[in-house]
Amino acid sequence: MDTARLTYEELLAQHRELRFQLEEANDTIDAIRNGQVDALIVKGDEGHQLYTLKTADQTYRVFIEKMNEGAVTLNRGGMILYSNSRFATMMGLPLEKVIGLTFETFVPELSAEKFQEVINNGWEEDCKGEILLINKNGLFLPCLLSCTTLDLDEGLSLSLILTDLTTQKEAEWELKVKNDELIAAHAETEKLNNQLEDTVRERTKDLLISREHFKLLANNIPQMAWTNLPDGEIDFYNQQWYHYTGLRFGDRAGWGWQRVVHPDDLQSTLKKYEYSLKTGQTFEIENRYRCWDGVYRWHLNRAVPLKDDQGAIIFWVGTATDIEDQKREMERKDEFIGVASHELKTPLTSLKGYIQLIGAYKKEPVPAIVNQYVGKASVALNKLQRLVDDLLDVSKIHAGRLEYALTEVDLTGLVAIAVENSRHIYPSYEFDNQTNEHYHLNVICNAERLEQVIMNFINNAVKYSQVNKEIIVKAEMRNELVRVSVTDFGIGLSPEQKEKIFERFYRVEDQKFMTSGLGMGLYISTEIINNHKGKIGVESELGKGSTFYFELPLLF
Repeated sequence: MDTARLTYEELLAQHRELRFQLEEANDTIDAIRNGQVDALIVKGDEGHQLYTLKTADQTYRVFIEKMNEGAVTLNRGGMILYSNSRFATMMGLPLEKVIGLTFETFVPELSAEKFQEVINNGWEEDCKGEILLINKNGLFLPCLLSCTTLDLDEGLSLSLILTDLTTQKEAEWELKVKNDELIAAHAETEKLNNQLEDTVRERTKDLLISREHFKLLANNIPQMAWTNLPDGEIDFYNQQWYHYTGLRFGDRAGWGWQRVVHPDDLQSTLKKYEYSLKTGQTFEIENRYRCWDGVYRWHLNRAVPLKDDQGAIIFWVGTATDIEDQKREMERKDEFIGVASHELKTPLTSLKGYIQLIGAYKKEPVPAIVNQYVGKASVALNKLQRLVDDLLDVSKIHAGRLEYALTEVDLTGLVAIAVENSRHIYPSYEFDNQTNEHYHLNVICNAERLEQVIMNFINNAVKYSQVNKEIIVKAEMRNELVRVSVTDFGIGLSPEQKEKIFERFYRVEDQKFMTSGLGMGLYISTEIINNHKGKIGVESELGKGSTFYFELPLLF
């Protein structure tokens, strides 16, 4: 009996000890959760060890730094309070330059709305969402964004974990290709083995024929071709694309095509591409693509949208045409123009001198008919002189040598001189100078070149307004700019002509008013105004006339 009673008492003592330890452990855990414990002493095999919150924080930071995902902490204003090294590497920036930036710096316009939606939800509850980020090199990175709030000493913050989905997306596109092949095979099997109603079978047949026609056409044209979804992701390349790039679909699906564009052309291509996706306007640009052997060749890219009955874009169809040979031919043509122009300059100058000597001959009477021929020859020679000068200017533009000195010039006086010269050159036309002669419209420019632009506007106005011979010339202030314009009431321009009027060698063809010229005047004028950091443009309506203008910063 005594032995049994002692054993029972021992069990009660052990029970009380264990109960005490359990309560002590629970109190300790609650204290840790509530932040009431700064340190813990734990007895181990090597004696007592001290664990502090600082040690735990350091362990947490090492863990965050070793993560494969990017990690950042934002305040309410969206500023980055903390970033791990992985996120800085993803964005292509040093870590010290990432902290302090607003996170929206790395969000392209295409993902701005989606990002804002995820962030707003993240302040309310834990959430996730897929967005595009753009790094320092301008490359888009698809990422999974995970949000959770943190209660820090300085207030409530938002923690973001960013997982790079590039590899996953490429794998998904590769899987999509295989899946599409499986679906096509299944459709063929179903077509052969299932007996459907006649109307369904015929409809299926028509759709399959339409798709096969498209593939046959796309795979047998010399251009590279693709289709992309309204959000910009590519979902089809033709065989010529694979032959040229030497890549698989998964390597360049989605936005992966960026990697075959020449680095110097990438930003302008992305800007034009995003603008077309946003506005629905035709995408057209010249850039360089890398071939399978590493050589870049020039291509003309053009894509148009296919829309439904409501005007919504279903997808885009695009082509890339190799224009490398045309580019080289154009360079050779430019070289020939430059050489020919210089060679023509010398005999032209001599011929002009001889004609002037004949016109000034006074020793004996010259027959009236000879004087008439000399006058006509002088007019023809002046036209030839202008054509040669234009050719020389074009060759200088393409050689990067169209340079001239800049000084302060009052455009009020320059316009008055151009109008006065025009009245002598075109006496049958009425020139109305509507510039306020009391204004001083001073700009930094080359007076000779700007007069060349004004006279080019006037020459075009005369050329294309042979019925209504009133021409208005005006220089006026517009905010901090000065605008010089020439208005005629002639044949005007169509919308298509307005888009091309400033291109090299483009001429407006009109069966009623056939005119001379090489179509280089407005092209040269554009280069001159661009070199003055200004803007050139046209406002026109077919059959009612045109207003050509340029704008330059006003000097105060």
